[in-house]
Amino acid sequence: MECLFSYGTLQQENVQLKNFGRILEGSKDVLQKYILKEIEITNDSVLKISNKKFHPILFFSNNEKDEVHGTVFKITSSELFQADNYEVGDYERIKVTLKSGARSWVYVGK
Repeated sequence: MECLFSYGTLQQENVQLKNFGRILEGSKDVLQKYILKEIEITNDSVLKISNKKFHPILFFSNNEKDEVHGTVFKITSSELFQADNYEVGDYERIKVTLKSGARSWVYVGK
């Protein structure tokens, strides 16, 4: 199993059902030293799935006071690749350590 930290549309049940065919179970956690911004989504399929024109995106700040709250989901390796296909080119997947100490994948701004 893989851990995936979500702070945006992957927390939406409709997005989970469309991408994974199921509702994901997760637990709350926090990513430190990152800030949230927004990007405009132009990919038609992502727009149709999320029903949102603007999505949050993370950028590294290196400031201990900056925190982003989200949910850590346990998913399979194949579901992780499905998530890769959902995320547009402005994002990249990296491994981080969350405030709880858990290691997780997360999508951040390039």
